[in-house]
Amino acid sequence: MGRKIHPLGFRLGWDREIRDFVERYIQKNVKNVSNYGGIGHIEIRRKTDLVQINIHTGFLDLLIEEQSLGISQMKIDLGKKLGLKSQNLRVNLISVTQPYGEPKILAEHVALQLRNRVPFRRTMKKAIELIGRTTDRGIKIQIAGRLNGSEMARVEWAREGRVPLQTVKAGIKYCCHPAKTIYGVLGIKIWIFRDTQ
Repeated sequence: MGRKIHPLGFRLGWDREIRDFVERYIQKNVKNVSNYGGIGHIEIRRKTDLVQINIHTGFLDLLIEEQSLGISQMKIDLGKKLGLKSQNLRVNLISVTQPYGEPKILAEHVALQLRNRVPFRRTMKKAIELIGRTTDRGIKIQIAGRLNGSEMARVEWAREGRVPLQTVKAGIKYCCHPAKTIYGVLGIKIWIFRDTQ
């Protein structure tokens, strides 16, 4: 039987390379990363001769303040790396209306709290409160590792609303993010349930 590769899956390596480059570039050039909300997601659209990169960010004002010329420089560097001319590459910054509705931004917020030695239960409750103000139907947060510096590593989680992980039609956004603390690395996983498609 013939096996066919899905065209999106076939190009994942190229897309991953662009995403990693943009994230690393912003982390390296933003002076105070703790104030910056982070990148929600990066959307890459390709046509025959044009590559359009949409960077969905939580707090657009902070990114523009920190990098007035940084985006144009990033565009030039990315064009050199991919071998594209500047007119064939477009980089757009798009503000997310509800930044804490994006799991990646929320995970970075939780990681920052854990690095500052805030107790993990309070951090999880605060994150659920932040997401409760959005229109999402459910959230699940899981933190694993040496919680509060205890000797034995364990996994703790909290859930609010519905998070149907077994339902294929469910529109669930997921993110995993490491938090480097003085006790070791904690793993943060966040599932946000929007709605069934």
